[in-house]
Amino acid sequence: MQSAVKEQRVAPVNGDSVRVEIFDQAYNLRGSDPDYIQRLADYVDTKMRLVSEQTSTVDSLRLAVLAALNIADEYHILKRKLENGGGDYLQRAQHLSSVLDEVLNESRRVGERSA
Repeated sequence: MQSAVKEQRVAPVNGDSVRVEIFDQAYNLRGSDPDYIQRLADYVDTKMRLVSEQTSTVDSLRLAVLAALNIADEYHILKRKLENGGGDYLQRAQHLSSVLDEVLNESRRVGERSA
């Protein structure tokens, strides 16, 4: 059985192309950041290997689709958390802003009475 984590290495093909391996298939990919491309390829490779370990299928297309669904699920969970969390921070910031306004207004009133 294959390990879920496989050692990858960046293999530059030419100026802006990088050779990567995903589930024992070589791909020449283009991009401005070879290390980032390799990290993405490593992530997809790991997902495919994990799916392979959890299922009995050996069809690489089916494994790729299942891995893509897992990645899409992770993406949507994180997106939902970010969207929900962003609203919480905005509401909290608005609340703190109004509390600060109240304190500053009260401070001005006290200063005006003292003068």
